[in-house]
Amino acid sequence: MKKRLVVLISGSGSNLQALIDACNSKALNAEIVAVFSNKADAYGLLRAQQAGIPALALSPAEFSSRDDFDAALQAQIDEYQPDLLILAGYMRILTPAFVRHYHGRMLNIHPSLLPKYPGLHTHRKALENGDAEHGTSVHFVTEELDGGPVILQARIAVLPDDTEDTLTARIQQEEHRIYPQVVNWFVQGRLALKEDGIYLDGKLYFHNTL
Repeated sequence: MKKRLVVLISGSGSNLQALIDACNSKALNAEIVAVFSNKADAYGLLRAQQAGIPALALSPAEFSSRDDFDAALQAQIDEYQPDLLILAGYMRILTPAFVRHYHGRMLNIHPSLLPKYPGLHTHRKALENGDAEHGTSVHFVTEELDGGPVILQARIAVLPDDTEDTLTARIQQEEHRIYPQVVNWFVQGRLALKEDGIYLDGKLYFHNTL
């Protein structure tokens, strides 16, 4: 039986598209059962619609608090009974109650080599600091912003003529490669978050770099 995935987005949804493609090609034995966005005009919602996936927008402006918004979002997500919740460019900070509800079954991808550069503008920071390398990290989501245990990273060299745009493009190529891979580990039952760390194939696992 295919695992059920729900994806949260805020923007173009390029990682969502990589996951849709992986499901369609059978590289990923799972089904994306819904896509949610906090922005009604997010291009990723169109990607979902074109793939025949329910695409839903929930506006924070309609709620009096972050807690109320996340509670309503959680209720809608749970109607789809997801095995895994995937953040793919979702740009809102999640409330602790929401994170606890999906503990051990929520992943995020962040465009830096965590723990370096949590938060925004990671490519700019890498350039401003003269970093020789940059990358992206897939991690389990915890209550600490971009602070959950890292599962897999990809690294690229920072080139002398790189800009934020060129870094973004090359990092996204790596994201589209490693995010479906980590999701596949999860849906195959190979990946789990336990009290003492991440387990892969039943063994305590320390993240690798591809």
